[in-house]
Amino acid sequence: MHRKPTRRSTDPVFTEPQRLHKVLAQCGYGSLRGLEELIIAGRITVNRQPAEVGQKVGPNDQIRINGELVRLRFAPPRARVLLYHKPAGEIVSRSDPEGRPTVFDKLPRLGNARWIAVGRLDFNSEGLLLFTTSGDLANRLMHPRYEVEREYSVRILGRLTPEQERALVEGVQLEDGLARVTSIADGGGEEDGANHWYKVVLPEGRNREVRRLFEALGLMVSRLIRIRYGVIAMPPQLKRGQIQELEHGDLGRLLKAAGLQTGGNQGDGRRHHDNRPRQGDGGAPQRPGEDRGGDQQAAETVSELEDEAIDDVDGNRIDLDTNGKRMPVPGSGNPGGGRKRRRSGRRGRGNQGNRGGNQGNWRP
Repeated sequence: MHRKPTRRSTDPVFTEPQRLHKVLAQCGYGSLRGLEELIIAGRITVNRQPAEVGQKVGPNDQIRINGELVRLRFAPPRARVLLYHKPAGEIVSRSDPEGRPTVFDKLPRLGNARWIAVGRLDFNSEGLLLFTTSGDLANRLMHPRYEVEREYSVRILGRLTPEQERALVEGVQLEDGLARVTSIADGGGEEDGANHWYKVVLPEGRNREVRRLFEALGLMVSRLIRIRYGVIAMPPQLKRGQIQELEHGDLGRLLKAAGLQTGGNQGDGRRHHDNRPRQGDGGAPQRPGEDRGGDQQAAETVSELEDEAIDDVDGNRIDLDTNGKRMPVPGSGNPGGGRKRRRSGRRGRGNQGNRGGNQGNWRP
C-alpha cells in the first residue's frame, strides 16, 4: 500500500511568520473566509493540533489540510548591521543598575528581532561598535578562532621604546594568557607633547585587552578609539553618537568576509527553508552569546535575552527542556521523536504519528 503523496512545495516564499489563513490563501488553497471556516471546522492542523483563526506559522510548523501535509517555503530575512560611533560615557549593556546611559537606548526598534552587540567597548572607550540581527554573523565576528582584526587608535602618556614595541608584537603575558598585537604604527603627536598616538591591530577582543597590554609595560592609556572591525572601518563622516546602517554592497562584503555570503539568515534570500522534516532538525540551533567582558565569552556564552532575539529573527521558536534538547510536539505520538525504518526496506505508512515531532533520527 503506497503512502498518500504530499503536496509539492508552494511557489510563494515567506520571510517571516505569517497568519495561517493568509499564507494558505496566498498559496491558492482557498479564500480567506473559506480557510477560516476550515480552521473553525477543525480540518486544518498545525503540528497535529487543531489550528486557530489568526494563528501565526513559521518554518518549523507542520501544517495539514484534511490530513495532507502542506509545505511552505520560508526565506530567512537578510541580516541587518548598524555602525555606531560610541562616545565615552556609555556602557554596552541593555540596562545598568547605576542608571548610566547604554548604547541600546539610541538604536532603532525592531519588530520580531533584537540588536546583538558585536563585542564591547568599555565605559571610557569610544569608536566603532557594530550591531546585527544575525546571531551567526555576531558569532563569526566575535569568536577568537576566526581572528577577526580590530584596529584601535591609542593615546598613551609618553612614547614606546623599541623594546616595548617588540614586546607588544611578540606577546605580553597577562593574567588570562599571552596577548599580542599583529601590527603597530606611529600615529603622530606633538613633538613636545606628553601624549603620543599609536595605531595597533589585534586578532581578538578580550576584556580591556588593549589597556591591559600597555599597562603591563608600565604605560597608561589616556584615550582609546576603535577605528576598524574586520573589513568595516568607521566612516569619517560618522560623528559621535550617530548611527549608520550598512548598505547592500558593504553588507555583502562583510558577510563574504565572515564566510556567510549565502548561508543562514545572513544570505541574499536565495536559500529557502522548506517546513518539512529534515535530518538533524532535532537539535537546538547554534546561538552565540552576549558579550560579557570580552568577545570570547560573548561568542561562547548565551544570554536568555539574545537567545530570544535570535529565535525571533526568523521565526524559529522552539521549546527546549532543561538539558537544551527540543521537546516533542504535543500529539506527535512519540516522545523520543524520529521516524522508524522498516526492517524489510519497504516504506509503507509506518508510524505516521511521528511525522509532526522531532525528526532528528530520521533516515531516508
